[in-house]
Amino acid sequence: MLGIRGEMMVFVAAVLSGAIVRLAYRCISCFRQVVKHGLIAIEAEDLIFWVGAAIYMFVQIYHTSDGSIRWYFILGVVFGAGLMTIFLRGIEKMYKKIYAHKKEKFPSKT
Repeated sequence: MLGIRGEMMVFVAAVLSGAIVRLAYRCISCFRQVVKHGLIAIEAEDLIFWVGAAIYMFVQIYHTSDGSIRWYFILGVVFGAGLMTIFLRGIEKMYKKIYAHKKEKFPSKT
């Protein structure tokens, strides 16, 4: 049986796992914006991502809690993915403000 400290460490690992999976998917979506894909390529990328994410989460559950799925692990993964989404939106807003400010300050000469 894990003590409260062990359960807290499992929760922290779950939060980090959720954040990593969310960040990985955001990287894939950024890659899709840079390089245009067809529908089949997008479906193949998604399939590879979800299989990889499932394997990663299985390994994390196996290592942190000896393979038993605990409710706080699932809660931690969702919480971590949500935190990463909020963080990425904040970064995106900051980038847009900086980019808009630079466009104002240095207009293009076309």
